[in-house]
Amino acid sequence: MPSTAQQKLIEIFDEKILQNLYEKRMGNEIAGDVLGEEYAGYTLRISGGNDKQGFCMQQGILTNTRVRLLMKKGSPGYRPRRRGERKRKSIRGCIVGHDIAVLNLVVSGNGPNPIPGLTDESVPRRLGPKRANNIRKLFNLEKGDDVTKYVIHRSFTNKKGVEQRKAPKVQRLITPLMLQRKRARKSAKLSAVIKNQEAAAEYKKLVAQRMAEQKEARRSLISKRRSTRKSLKAAAE
Repeated sequence: MPSTAQQKLIEIFDEKILQNLYEKRMGNEIAGDVLGEEYAGYTLRISGGNDKQGFCMQQGILTNTRVRLLMKKGSPGYRPRRRGERKRKSIRGCIVGHDIAVLNLVVSGNGPNPIPGLTDESVPRRLGPKRANNIRKLFNLEKGDDVTKYVIHRSFTNKKGVEQRKAPKVQRLITPLMLQRKRARKSAKLSAVIKNQEAAAEYKKLVAQRMAEQKEARRSLISKRRSTRKSLKAAAE
């Protein structure tokens, strides 16, 4: 149960009870009365399950049997070993069948009577939040408060029998060093942009100079040819 963080294992061998679960899909809600009088008034949601060989149910596959699908990166139940690798693997559909060995149910609605081992008491969280904003949200802190003073520590005994305390490293914590590195990255990016602009301007200036030199050389060559032609024409006359 999510609110109490408790779990309970129930073994059902009565086929009449199991008949009420067949042909149900993942995400469907069922009344707790089908499991017995103890769960009367409760609403249970099917969140998954495994068959006898350990193949898990997958949402979106509308069958109550096992199928072989071509898996790729991001597909549930498959981890590619090489880049771009695809593989055909077995997976079970999202419909409850007779060969389902384990069915996971989540309590989505409470009933009038508490269930021993499930709703009678709550299990405290073993680990606290480690992200800075989540710590502020948990302790209702302001933006200027020091988050590191509110980190939840955990005590445990190591292999040598010594009592030790452990605390997570606060993530996404804005420190002066982080701001300094951010400013350094920003200034490096700005200096690179300015350097590229200066290099581009210098290149344009050099190209314009070379074009002007080419024009001047062509003009001088044309004037030389004209003067040569005039001199040859005057000599011929």
